[in-house]
Amino acid sequence: MATRSSLPADSRSSPAMARCRQAAIGLALAAAIVMGWLAIHVFAMFILELTWAALPLALLLAAVQCWLSVGLFIVSHDAMHGSLVPGGRRINSAIGAALLFLYAGFSWQRMRSAHFDHHRLAGKPGDPDFDEDNPSHFWRWYGTFLKRYFGWQSALFVSSVVLIYWLVLDVAVQNIVLLYGLPAIASSMQLFYFGTYRPHRHDEHGFADRHNARSEGFGALASLASCFHFGYHHEHHCRANVPWWALPRVRRENLQKGC
Repeated sequence: MATRSSLPADSRSSPAMARCRQAAIGLALAAAIVMGWLAIHVFAMFILELTWAALPLALLLAAVQCWLSVGLFIVSHDAMHGSLVPGGRRINSAIGAALLFLYAGFSWQRMRSAHFDHHRLAGKPGDPDFDEDNPSHFWRWYGTFLKRYFGWQSALFVSSVVLIYWLVLDVAVQNIVLLYGLPAIASSMQLFYFGTYRPHRHDEHGFADRHNARSEGFGALASLASCFHFGYHHEHHCRANVPWWALPRVRRENLQKGC
């Protein structure tokens, strides 16, 4: 999906330069997230000897890996909207597909189609991210969320990775569970809680407009730590061409305008 740059162009920069700048920043941040994830994964699977003395380090690595796993998904999400590389349909598709597969063996076409349905039907029947029967119940909604997205392909992918690591590469089971399985499961809960449940849950306050989404009041650092700024969800629904790292600016602009 080609898109124009979401970053403002001043008198010294053309729209083409703004697109190049957005792509350069997006690709650099994506590379940092992916390399960080891969470095921890390789260390945790093939180098770290998990002992009681090493447990605090392992738990820290698991927490960081959970956050970086969220980052993998958020980068692929930007690729869906074409905001990773504005105008670069092929590179967006290639990067998005690779990261979704790395994350949990997800299908690019299926996830992309479902996400656009979510934007079109946000918080309404037919929205694949919404549980109309449990619009304010976390665990039931999360269960529905998993059933819709974690299909046999993902199960086959994860099972294959685990079996190859365990039976072929002789990776310790405890390393696989604590530093591969746990971060993957925790990241799905983190994405769901901050990126779906909190923005779209039904409560007494309702929603501001047809997007049926709300934004967190977090500061920029807390927003980054929670879900790569995906908690600024109303801003995302209103301006889906804005990359994740530029959402705090849009949020500040809205607050200054009294929105």
